[in-house]
Amino acid sequence: MNTQQVLEEFKQAGALLEGHFTLSSGRHSPFFLQKAFVFMDPVRTERLCRALAEKVRQSGLGPFDVIVSPAVGGLIPGYETARHLGLVAMYVEREDGKFVLRRGFTLQAGAKVLIVEDIVTTGLSSRECIDAVRALGGDVLAEACLIDRSGGKAEVGAPLLALAEVDFPTYAPDEIPADMAAIPAIKPGSRDLGS
Repeated sequence: MNTQQVLEEFKQAGALLEGHFTLSSGRHSPFFLQKAFVFMDPVRTERLCRALAEKVRQSGLGPFDVIVSPAVGGLIPGYETARHLGLVAMYVEREDGKFVLRRGFTLQAGAKVLIVEDIVTTGLSSRECIDAVRALGGDVLAEACLIDRSGGKAEVGAPLLALAEVDFPTYAPDEIPADMAAIPAIKPGSRDLGS
């Protein structure tokens, strides 16, 4: 599956939105990928995650013991990609602003970990997730995501495998173009949901 095919899946799901959005990174963009609309459809989600799993297999970066994803956005693609790779899936959640394993999840020291995310923009959530896994003794070999919207510029702290790569513009709050600033910003992201 290539970038155009992935974006077509998002378009068909009504998940490629245009307007003025405040991303979970705090940056602003005229485009937002509302992956929740994609994940509503199990068939579409399975198709995308099967393709992501195949990309992981072909990368030669494994073998992996476990998939860890950041909550909330990484839960569904992490689980579905794990299913296609024959791995277990767990996730980190924010507790007092930091990612931690909860709900009885444990990670064996030295476990070979694949981080699976939904969409990477700046890589902040990815870096925080990777740091949490490494602090627990996990060996993060790579990260895989459905879409890297940084155009390959995000540094996540491990090799990044993206099913699709796009370079949608993002702006710091003091850099927003006037035509976009005239539109009220919508903040659809999940970073501030807490625990």
